[in-house]
Amino acid sequence: MRILYVIQRYAPYIGGAELVFQENAERLARDGHAVTVYTTDAWDLERFWRADKRAVALENETLNQVFVQRFPIEYLPLSQFAFPALKRGMSILADVSKNTTPLLFSLARYVPYVPELDRALDTSSERFDLVHTANISLDSSVYAAYRFAQRKKIPFVITPFLHLGESNDARVVHFYTLPHQIEMLKRAHAVIVMTQREGDALAQRGVSRERIHRIGAGVDPKLLAGGDAAQFRAQYQITTPIVAYIGTAAYDKGTVHLVQAMQRVWQTHQATLVLAGSQMSAFEEFFAGQPDELKARTIQLGFISDQEKRDLLAACDLFAMPSRTDSFGIVYLEAWLYEKPVIGADAGGVPEVIDAAQNGFLVKFGDVETLAARIIQLLDDSALAKKMGEHGRAKVLRELTWEGQHAKLRALYQALTR
Repeated sequence: MRILYVIQRYAPYIGGAELVFQENAERLARDGHAVTVYTTDAWDLERFWRADKRAVALENETLNQVFVQRFPIEYLPLSQFAFPALKRGMSILADVSKNTTPLLFSLARYVPYVPELDRALDTSSERFDLVHTANISLDSSVYAAYRFAQRKKIPFVITPFLHLGESNDARVVHFYTLPHQIEMLKRAHAVIVMTQREGDALAQRGVSRERIHRIGAGVDPKLLAGGDAAQFRAQYQITTPIVAYIGTAAYDKGTVHLVQAMQRVWQTHQATLVLAGSQMSAFEEFFAGQPDELKARTIQLGFISDQEKRDLLAACDLFAMPSRTDSFGIVYLEAWLYEKPVIGADAGGVPEVIDAAQNGFLVKFGDVETLAARIIQLLDDSALAKKMGEHGRAKVLRELTWEGQHAKLRALYQALTR
C-alpha cells in the first residue's frame, strides 16, 4: 500500500497523537508499505499561531523508512490574537440556526494557515491508496486531506482525537464537533476513535457507527525498559518521594491544579514535583508568579529525551496528569510499565483507560482538594501504590501493546483498499 499521513506535528516532536502516527507509520514501512507524512514545522503547540515559538527545521527527510515532508506555517496579521479570535468566531457561527457550514469550511483553511500544504494536496499528482489525517480541531490540514481524498477518489480515514472534556460541560467538546468537522467525519470512510466514549459522542452527532472503529493507543514494553531511578535521583539530587508529570504544561491538562494540589501536600509531606514537557505561555506566567518555596520543590525539565523519560518513570513514586483534554493518555501506560500508580481526571477518554481504584485514581477536573488527598494517600500507603502499579502493568501487557493495536489498524487499511 501507498499511504499518505497528514498530521500537524510529527517526530522529532513527541506527543500522544504524534506518537500514534509515528508508531503506525514505521511499522507499516517495516512491513514494506510506502508511507509519506505531510506535516508542518511546528514544535510547540503555540507555534500554530505564534511565530516566536519553537519550530522544527524545514527540511524533508526520511525517518525510519518514512518520508516526511514539512510545510511552513504562515501567519495572519496579529496572528497571536487573530487565531484564537477566529476559533471563537467559528464556534459562535456554529450556533447560528442558518447553514453556516460552507463559511466554516472557508475559514477552516486559516486554523492554522499552511498554504503550501494546501497547494501541495490540491495539485499533487502522486498516487496514494489511502489518506489518513488527525486532530479535528486543527482544521486546515484535515480539510486539505479531505479534499485530496475526494479528488483522488481514495479512502479518507480520520482519527479526530476528540477532546470530550467533562461530561457535564460541553465547552471543550464544542470546538471538536463544529458542523464542518462533523460533515467531514460523516463523509469519512473510517473514523478511528480511542475509546467507546469518543465513538458514542460522534454517533450521537450523526456519524455512522458502521464507520467508527475503536483502535486505541499502545506501548512497546521493550522500548520503554531500561529506566535508571538511581541515575535520575542522583542527577537532580532528589531524596524525597517524586510526583511526576509528563506532558504539555497547561490549564486544560490539569498542570495548574497539580501545582496547587502539591502546595497542600507540602503542608504535611516531603515530596518533589517533577514537570517534564513543553509549557504553554499561560502556564509559564502562572508558575513565575508562585512563591520561591514552591519553585524550590519543583523541578522543571522541559522537553526530555526518551532515556530521561524512562529514568523519571523509574524514579517517581506516582504519576499524575489530571487532564480534561486527553483522548486516551499514552503516558499512563508508560507509567504502568514501571508499576507506578496514576492519577487522571474523570474527563475525556481517560475513564476508559484508568480503572478507578484498581490501577489508579480518577478525580474531578479542577478538584484540587481531592487531588491532593489522593496524592497523599499514595505517598502514605506504599502497599496500595504498589498494587495499583502492578495492576496497571498487567493491563498494559494484556491489552495495550502497539503490536495488538497496529494489527487492528493494518486490517482496517487492507479492508478499505481492497
